[in-house]
Amino acid sequence: MPATRSPFLRWLILSVIVLLVHLALLQSMPTSIMPANPTAATTLTFETRSLDAPSTVAPLLASHKVHKPRPKVVAHPSVQPAVAPPEPPIPVTQTAAETPSSPALDQPPINNANEVAATPATPSTSEPESTHANAAEPEPQQDAMAPSPPREAPLRFNKQSLSASKKLIYTLKTNKFPFTLNAELLWRNQGDSYNARLRYSAFGIARVQTSQGQITDAGLAPERFSDKYRSEVAAHFNYDQHKVTFSANTPDAPLLDGAQDRLSVLLQLGGLMASEPTRYASGSTFTIQTVGARSADMWLFTFLLTEKLELPGGTVLAVKLERIPREPYDQKVEVWLSPDLDYLPVRIRMTETNGDSADQQWSATESAGGAD
Repeated sequence: MPATRSPFLRWLILSVIVLLVHLALLQSMPTSIMPANPTAATTLTFETRSLDAPSTVAPLLASHKVHKPRPKVVAHPSVQPAVAPPEPPIPVTQTAAETPSSPALDQPPINNANEVAATPATPSTSEPESTHANAAEPEPQQDAMAPSPPREAPLRFNKQSLSASKKLIYTLKTNKFPFTLNAELLWRNQGDSYNARLRYSAFGIARVQTSQGQITDAGLAPERFSDKYRSEVAAHFNYDQHKVTFSANTPDAPLLDGAQDRLSVLLQLGGLMASEPTRYASGSTFTIQTVGARSADMWLFTFLLTEKLELPGGTVLAVKLERIPREPYDQKVEVWLSPDLDYLPVRIRMTETNGDSADQQWSATESAGGAD
């Protein structure tokens, strides 16, 4: 019996001894989950809560803003140590004034990163920063160096060059009728004002266009244009309000400088050519706002060659002008202005888009006479 209990007692005694040793070790452990080294605890607290790193980086950016910016590194709370990494070696081309020990470290931090990006890569250290910031701007004198296009001389109009009052008689031919019609242009120059009338008639039926207005230093200034066949429609030039109004209840049109109506435009062109006969060479163009009885449009005239015309009234020399249609239903207008008749129209030919045409040719000149 004693021989069988002896091993058990020895095992029990050994177990009690091991248990007592473990209890002694557990009692020596701390009761909170903290590192055994208090220095390490302090270091970890500084890493996660310190705000000194951004204040250190800002002055360094101010002193090294001439270099290519380095990517910003954000420290994770678990990264140690908390001390900012040392600055990279200064390039060989950098001067002593740009080192971290220079007074540039005392400058306030830069709040706008775009100002640094706009700074040139290698500015001179002897120039102020404001000079570097403006160095990338284009020089304003570059545009001034470009040659400006020559300005066209203004048109000249001489009242004394206008034709005196007279009546021109025309023979009118059209492809619609096998016979000729009668036409006449009555022009009255009253010094400071004018009155013009273009009349077509056949078998007692007439169509009359009239234009009246002032004669200014710039040329004719129409005030009223009318077109009467069975009934009359008219356009009124309102210079104070800069618009043209129509009696046909069509929308108003803006009134541009130098505007003419469909009758006065031929007389205005003749007055301009009489004022400067050598200015209007072949191929030159002239654009003018032309007002009808219901609407206004821009007419572009091209000056062509001087032609010798055989007309019912005789042989004359005349400068041809042509208005090319801009819209599908515009008329093609050809007019010949003769210096022999003070640049009044000696021939006018109008062609419609369907091919119909009317050709009036000068046949005689008469006195304007009195009012009729």
